[in-house]
Amino acid sequence: MSGPRSLFGAAPAHLGRAQAEALCKRVLGFSTADEMRVNVSSGSTANTRFAVNQISTAGDNTNVSITVRAVFGKKAGSATTNRVDDESLRAVVKRAESLARLAPDDPEMLPELGPQTYAPAGGYDASTAALSPADRAAAVRAITDRAAAAGLVSTGYLEANGGSQAVATSRGLFAWSESTAVALTTTVRTTDGTGSGWAGATSHDWSRIDPAALGARAIEKAERSRNPVAVEPGRYTVILEPTAVGNLVQLIAGAAQARAADEGRSFFSKPGGGTKIGQKVVDERVTLLSDPLDSEAYGSTFGGDGLPARKITWIQNGVVQNLAYDRWWAQQKGAEPSAFQGSLRMLGGSATLDEMIASTERGLLVTRLWYIRPVDPRTILYTGLTRDGTFLIENGRITRAVKNLRWNESPIFMLNNVEMMGAPVRVSASESGGPGQAVVVPPLKVRDFTFTSLSDAV
Repeated sequence: MSGPRSLFGAAPAHLGRAQAEALCKRVLGFSTADEMRVNVSSGSTANTRFAVNQISTAGDNTNVSITVRAVFGKKAGSATTNRVDDESLRAVVKRAESLARLAPDDPEMLPELGPQTYAPAGGYDASTAALSPADRAAAVRAITDRAAAAGLVSTGYLEANGGSQAVATSRGLFAWSESTAVALTTTVRTTDGTGSGWAGATSHDWSRIDPAALGARAIEKAERSRNPVAVEPGRYTVILEPTAVGNLVQLIAGAAQARAADEGRSFFSKPGGGTKIGQKVVDERVTLLSDPLDSEAYGSTFGGDGLPARKITWIQNGVVQNLAYDRWWAQQKGAEPSAFQGSLRMLGGSATLDEMIASTERGLLVTRLWYIRPVDPRTILYTGLTRDGTFLIENGRITRAVKNLRWNESPIFMLNNVEMMGAPVRVSASESGGPGQAVVVPPLKVRDFTFTSLSDAV
């Protein structure tokens, strides 16, 4: 990887604006296509894994990826390389052009974008991009030392990313931004294998994550979840901690595609034709939005084709306000296209978890959801399991740990059954343990959450 590394300089380990622009111009200069787009992604990924209260693996890598899209008429082809010498760049351009000539015509082809105006991007923190192996090891020890002292077993994953994205077209567009993201998650278990607790956090800024606090939370849940008992599946009042809420609510954003709605293939399709824009679909206290400049959940300020991102309210006071339009479908429908942003915020209320618990005669407290898989896209129905801390609430108190349960639920159903809402926080809602999408959501108390069977898995 000597080629890519020679571009970066000492720090940060990704292409600055001038470097990225110069690279894009070199690539575009080799093109004979009618049109061309260049996407450049560069940066570093650092990770540390731990198991049985000790670090098991750690790694750091730096890379640059150049994807070239060549267009001849209505035909397009793409090719990717991570080498930046002229010979390799010429070769990847030639490969993309050869593939384009072989491709069938795309009836939905639109011209590449010309110059655009972009908001100044946020979401980059230099100390996070430079997080060292020693820094990561110290964070892990803040968890493993405490778990070992308590006679428990901790595992987990820490990942920190820092990089830049650039887009350029043969029509004169150039966009560049840099960002960071870091996530730390840990699972702590009892030595008899009956108790398990989880905690996690993610941010663009490492200083906002407290490893010791995460470890303490996972340890407490592990100790409280020893020797769980079985409860009968059915419909329960449920208090969902923010991570569990994020696990489900983020699925709405993925389903809010305008074309699928217009073609009658989604929850957002209106019976008889059209979409549910303007229709109330959830509790009036629910508002969902994406904002690339959200200080807790920064997103990209442009999409992969260079389309500028903007603040979009998807649902306001329970009513659908917007759906996501790609450029071609927006043109067909006379709508404004929307770039993918990678962030989502749900507004909340003022109730605390303790107040939610105290107000519950009988219900379940859920830490997070796991193994989430689709069932029915027309209702955004999913299935999965509770995991790492599920507790029975009786007469306003947590009385015992319960075995995990399989659930079948839609975030739409859930958001129609809201009883109480807490303050929104950023959560680690990715099953992979990495930073994932930037999601900010509140804890919720909801009624009639559906559990279908028991699970003996801890």
